[in-house]
Amino acid sequence: MAHLTHVDDAEDPRLDDYRDLRDVTLRKHLEAEHGLFLAEGEKVVRRAVQAGFPVRSFLMTPRWLDGLADVLSRSDAPCFVVSEALAEQVTGFHVHRGALASLERLPLPSVPEVLEGARTVVVLEDIVDHTNVGAAFRSAAALGIDAVLLSPRCADPLYRRAVKVAMGAVFTVPYARFPDWYGALPLVAAAGFTTVALTPAADARDLEDAVRGLAKVALVLGSEGHGLSPRWEGAADQRAVIPMRPGIDSLNVAAATAVACYVTARRAQRQ
Repeated sequence: MAHLTHVDDAEDPRLDDYRDLRDVTLRKHLEAEHGLFLAEGEKVVRRAVQAGFPVRSFLMTPRWLDGLADVLSRSDAPCFVVSEALAEQVTGFHVHRGALASLERLPLPSVPEVLEGARTVVVLEDIVDHTNVGAAFRSAAALGIDAVLLSPRCADPLYRRAVKVAMGAVFTVPYARFPDWYGALPLVAAAGFTTVALTPAADARDLEDAVRGLAKVALVLGSEGHGLSPRWEGAADQRAVIPMRPGIDSLNVAAATAVACYVTARRAQRQ
């Protein structure tokens, strides 16, 4: 069972894993150096532990101890109990969900390992906003996508904001990061997938038509500002568009991912 330790000093070094959570640059350095990530909120903490990530420690305000009592009873990690004011002082924001956990990262599988046995995957190029990455994972999990593949410059799915938006879906959807950007899509195609690039280009096919009858599909979506790079769009087997009303040429990448996942995952039902 987790050992409960009441802490009343914001400078206590045992709380360093939770310090300055709004400072993205600092957090990236700290989490990479120590191989950790944070889960926030009762549901997300529970899902991270259930997914098998080793727990370094918990940080909780007293009112959340009962809600996570079953998780604490199965862990031997320390649980630091602090006041809400102290939690805010350490983290840099009001922790209204009241529960945090610091967990160890596990080694990522390779791209071939993630693709093995999959039929439908999402491929993200240079999505740098953690909220959009988290939303993409949540849609993938909800709509039956088998895996997510990330370009080298995509935001970290285990960054706290991404984990929070995904509601822990990053723990259940297998994912891998391409070691090389240039040859990424040919690698996916070589595994038997038809790569379908989402683009608002005038000559792109209707997405529903593009994926109909395909056995294995890789949906390819690009960055928030410029969309897919010319290299990735040109390397894809097909280019597809989500039809929309005149005057609106595109959706936010998170919304586009949700729509594309829904249409593609149900392609077999429409054949």
